[in-house]
Amino acid sequence: MVGQRFLEAWTEQPAAHGWRVTVLAEEARPAYDRVHLSSLFAGSTAEDLTLCPTGFPAEHGIDLRLGDPATAIDRSRRLVRTASGAELHYDVLVLATGSVPFVPPVPGTDAPGCHVYRTIEDVDAIRGDAATARTGVVVGGGLLGLEAAGALRAGGLDTHVVEFAPRLMAVQVDDGGGAALRRKIEELGVTVHTGAGAGGVLTGPDGRVRGLALSDGRELPAELVVFSAGVRARDQLARDCGLPVGGRGGVVVDAHCRTEDPAILAIGECAQAVDGRVYGLVAPGYQMAETAARTVAGLAGADVPGPGGSVSDGSVPGGSVSGGSVPDGAGFTGADTSTKLKLLGVDVASFGDPHGTAEGALDVLYSDSRGGVYRKLVIGTDGALLGGVLVGDTEGYDTLRPLAVAGRPLTVAPEQLVLPAGFAGAGGAVELPDDAVLCSCHNVTQGAVRAAVRDQGCDSVAAVKKCTRAGTGCGSCLKRLGTVVGEELEAAGVSTFKGLCEHFAHTRAELYEITRVTGATSFTELRDRYGSGEGCEICKPTVASILASLGNGHILDGEQGALQDSNDHFLANLQRNGSYSVVPRVPGGEITPEGLIAIGEIARDHGLYTKITGGQRIDLFGATVDELPEIWRKLVDAGFESGHAYGKALRTVKSCVGQTWCRYGVQDSTTLAIELDFRYRGLRSPHKLKAAVSGCARECAEAQSKDFGIIATSAGWNLYVGGNGGTTPRHADLLAADLDRETLIRTIDRYLMFYIRTADRLERTSVWLERLEGGLDHLRAVVLDDSLGIAAELDELMSRHIGTYRDEWAATLADPERLRRFSSFVNAPGTPDPAVTFVPERGQIRPARPGEAGHTLTALSSPVLVAGPRPEVLTR
Repeated sequence: MVGQRFLEAWTEQPAAHGWRVTVLAEEARPAYDRVHLSSLFAGSTAEDLTLCPTGFPAEHGIDLRLGDPATAIDRSRRLVRTASGAELHYDVLVLATGSVPFVPPVPGTDAPGCHVYRTIEDVDAIRGDAATARTGVVVGGGLLGLEAAGALRAGGLDTHVVEFAPRLMAVQVDDGGGAALRRKIEELGVTVHTGAGAGGVLTGPDGRVRGLALSDGRELPAELVVFSAGVRARDQLARDCGLPVGGRGGVVVDAHCRTEDPAILAIGECAQAVDGRVYGLVAPGYQMAETAARTVAGLAGADVPGPGGSVSDGSVPGGSVSGGSVPDGAGFTGADTSTKLKLLGVDVASFGDPHGTAEGALDVLYSDSRGGVYRKLVIGTDGALLGGVLVGDTEGYDTLRPLAVAGRPLTVAPEQLVLPAGFAGAGGAVELPDDAVLCSCHNVTQGAVRAAVRDQGCDSVAAVKKCTRAGTGCGSCLKRLGTVVGEELEAAGVSTFKGLCEHFAHTRAELYEITRVTGATSFTELRDRYGSGEGCEICKPTVASILASLGNGHILDGEQGALQDSNDHFLANLQRNGSYSVVPRVPGGEITPEGLIAIGEIARDHGLYTKITGGQRIDLFGATVDELPEIWRKLVDAGFESGHAYGKALRTVKSCVGQTWCRYGVQDSTTLAIELDFRYRGLRSPHKLKAAVSGCARECAEAQSKDFGIIATSAGWNLYVGGNGGTTPRHADLLAADLDRETLIRTIDRYLMFYIRTADRLERTSVWLERLEGGLDHLRAVVLDDSLGIAAELDELMSRHIGTYRDEWAATLADPERLRRFSSFVNAPGTPDPAVTFVPERGQIRPARPGEAGHTLTALSSPVLVAGPRPEVLTR
């Protein structure tokens, strides 16, 4: 990546004309994006990751030699030898050899089933072995290690992460952030072992991996081991030719990326900068590449570095080349190492000085263990923001990071900035100075972005990216970039357009219409025709939701399965201990004695913890992935179906008993609730939907706190919409009064379909209604008076949903291919792990499964999955 950036920066230099450039590459493909390597596990291709545009080498006269790496440097003769035996003379040599994965020096690391995670070929090899493995171990709890763990977990493997440090991501986050990250990751079913290293790879009679011995004496069974325990600078070429290297590796360079030999430069992960650090992130590497390009351009005017010339002796620092010059102030003396990413679905960010190493630094903390949110800001003695750690909620990172880099006193209280989004007063009114670095990958300031819009005619984020390169690196600045571009355009009187993400210029509502009209049935089809890139955590689940709303196939089939959110992957709710809960549909809360007995027997037979939910469902907690199909089959046989508690869909239609039993009831609320529950079951939407029907004005079902709620009157039904009982409660608004049953249902149909059609991603009906232009009056005109002329379309969409509905549990049980994802763990039916015992909790008895000796009461010495008070503790 850094080598490619150097080539791009070099071709932008006027001095580049007349120079011949040869690139020696070990890999068989041009430069590609290693930052997004994990996207290959989600369906992206190697072509999606390429960084070298077709025709780029030929256009600039670059001789790109793939699969022929440099093997030796002869400094006295200015010559490089390659693996093929070729000898190339140079005037200036740039080393961009990167790094190599560190594999601990323990026995067995060369056994089949052991991998590193660095190249496209590594990903292909991991995927090949994962197809037949049940358990995988990742050695290393840093960025790449957690990415690798996410890939294994998504592939259905029982996954362990082993980290020698006392916390995950020890470099980026502090103890509090590491604890929050660990909790979130363990909730997703990944077992974390900190404070332990790899002691050796265990192999079976066939020589393949069968497990990993830990340094503390424990053994983990596994058929696949991925080493991602850091990297080491690839500096052997420099060592062999006598160039100085740092004590911990890395070719020593000065501020202009020159080594001791001024004719040789080094950039990226193979170089040790003047501050003594080897930078392992792409942003510093790109800055070094640009610095090196300017340095070589300064040498280009000299008598010696040009073709046929020679370089005079020089030294580092302060080495010089006869006749050459280096631009003042253009050196590389250090870089921002901020990071923002999503690991196994968990948002994590670190910026500035996250550990508060500056003298007198103070911490401002917000921690919510229950919600998995940890936010810390480090404040200097002068009131400036020095750094921070964000786990579980990275909102505001694109503002906080530039503020920390700018180093100026804050204009708002840090207590406001540390609060998560949605809290009153959170965020405050913060103005970034124009010299604040907006894009750390390419060192682009906010002022440069504004100038690109104001002075260079850039009228979109895409245009600004092309002009300034901002947002073309890791992508963490894109949200702020879009805000700045929008502000400048609005200031100039230009109407702005807000797309879904960098891959789709369309809004969610527009993508919904495109999908509906064109009949597109896959993310790939939409991306290829209307988007770009490989997609991201924003557009993939959004498109998945749209496809599901339009009834385009089972959500686990083909590409759809890879797009789903974590709960949808297994059609059940993932709990904090890695087990799952199962919620069958109980329409209107009405259930027969036979149904109660069936659920009770299933809970008893599988040792599940049961709880009545606030939505009049019965929740069964503590199921392992392999048990889900068996539990579903028993529920389906007893007449139940999925309650869709795992999806962005209709959750419940709560009800009171109505006039049948209650002496105050004026309508049959239970019957109506059951009818609506069945009518809208499985209806996928931008966010979850909750409803209620109250049989009188006493409002026992709490209908006015729901996305749609109905209250009976003596003349009919009152319909309320846009309520929300979540973190920002909102009472619903009265949309229409005294409706008859037929009009009521038709109005709800249109309301729901209009919401699904026009809402933004993850937007609750309460927020949508407040944002809707014209508000409640406009909504009333659309669904009651057909002011937009789309009522027939809305009716048809709901009719199609009702007519094509199929229970997802039953459909999964009927398809052996879909069932495969539920039987890939070590405790799959018939092959339980004999080292696992189940400890009863809260009076629940976990029956013995095939191959088990039965439940055992034991001390919690080494918990693998800890459920707290519910429903069980799984221990080794």
